[in-house]
Amino acid sequence: MMNVLKNKCALSVFLFLIGLYANSQEIIKDKVAEKKTTQQQKRQRIDGIVATVGDYTVLDSDIDKAFLEIEGSGGSVKDITRCQMLGKLLEDKLYAHQAIQDSIIVKDEEVKEKMNQQIDYMVEQLKSMDNVVKYFKKNNEDEFRTELFEILKQQKLAQEMTKKIVDPIQITPEETRTFFKKIPESERPLLGAELEIAQIVITPKVSDAEKQVVIDRLKEIKKQVQEGASFTTKAVLYTEDPGSRSSGGFYKINRKTGFVKEFKDVAFSLQEGEISEPFETEFGFHIIYLEKIKGQELELRHILMMPKVTSESLKQAKDKIDLIKKRIQDKEITFAEAARTMSDEKETRANGGTLINPKTQDTHFELTKMDPELYSQVSNMKSGDISSVILDEDPKSGKKYKIIMVTNKIEEHVADFSKDFIKIKELALKEKQINAIAKWSEAKIKETYIKINGEYRDCVFTNNWLKK
Repeated sequence: MMNVLKNKCALSVFLFLIGLYANSQEIIKDKVAEKKTTQQQKRQRIDGIVATVGDYTVLDSDIDKAFLEIEGSGGSVKDITRCQMLGKLLEDKLYAHQAIQDSIIVKDEEVKEKMNQQIDYMVEQLKSMDNVVKYFKKNNEDEFRTELFEILKQQKLAQEMTKKIVDPIQITPEETRTFFKKIPESERPLLGAELEIAQIVITPKVSDAEKQVVIDRLKEIKKQVQEGASFTTKAVLYTEDPGSRSSGGFYKINRKTGFVKEFKDVAFSLQEGEISEPFETEFGFHIIYLEKIKGQELELRHILMMPKVTSESLKQAKDKIDLIKKRIQDKEITFAEAARTMSDEKETRANGGTLINPKTQDTHFELTKMDPELYSQVSNMKSGDISSVILDEDPKSGKKYKIIMVTNKIEEHVADFSKDFIKIKELALKEKQINAIAKWSEAKIKETYIKINGEYRDCVFTNNWLKK
């Protein structure tokens, strides 16, 4: 819950940072050993500046680190040259430099919040802050935080600059038609198979007795802290929130922070040094210790505990969803009606159980881009098929049973203008955005101080970085 980090995103960032920091000189030496060129021997001895864009520089080792980022994320680098990688780094620096020229504001507080989230994840993986510092070969925590902050700030500046370029761009139906007509029939894109999916979820009921066990345990922890025990230590030992366990339950929040309403309501009702009574959210039971009030922000620690589900409750939930599935198959009720009246998943209940694709915000899921777990559950299903009963074990919300129905399956096919207008419109918009970025880059390269050094002046770049 409280872990604002999405696990997959956090892992990607973690791997990126590993690539960014870890063992850069050793990697450079490996490449020297492989290729044995004079220029690379120089690179081993001196990590020189190979390019300058406005106020930013690119080091030779930055190129190696960028390769590591891709490899660390599972990508292939065999078809990417050093010149191409440098070109990408130059683009990033140009965006960040121009963002400052255009007075784009990136708040340090936002960068620090993201940095703290990422550090929390790293500490969770490596067990301590000291291990994180050692792993990334920094001299101390301050040095590590300073470098990470600058990296994240540059990334944010580049993102905001790109957003400023592409956000105003729109595409009309006529432009979409023109874009599609320009594509030769033999070259029209092949669109992958897509599914529309609905689900019914039954959550085992937690007994009042199990809830009271957790409430009593939290009250006992509160009493111990009031008598002198450390809340931080108690959080490390007992909280079931993985996102804050390593930091002793610590979060910094304001009214806009994406926590559930019940949590924020309690947090903002406390005085400094006060510990709340146990309270319930959809994620379990909490107590909050408010450490500091800083303007509109709160610095707090919390402990989350989730009541246990009994085997009897699990059996009752399984029997219930088995009966629902049988009634649907016997045509006593439709899947959509059953979802609206009996599903425990409030996010999909009103829409008859229909799932929304979080990436596209529509109801279509492209089979090859689907979450692996969901793919394994539905990939062999046809329109109208209902899955077997699935026990879903969510680390945040606990165990629940569900059944899934494929409400519509669109097989792989060549793009058709009338049937695939939305996707074609997206492709047309993407092309228009790319052209706008290319035009913007061409203009900004001309007016920005750019210098390419040494062997990299022989590169053939997509953009005119050498200003020939």
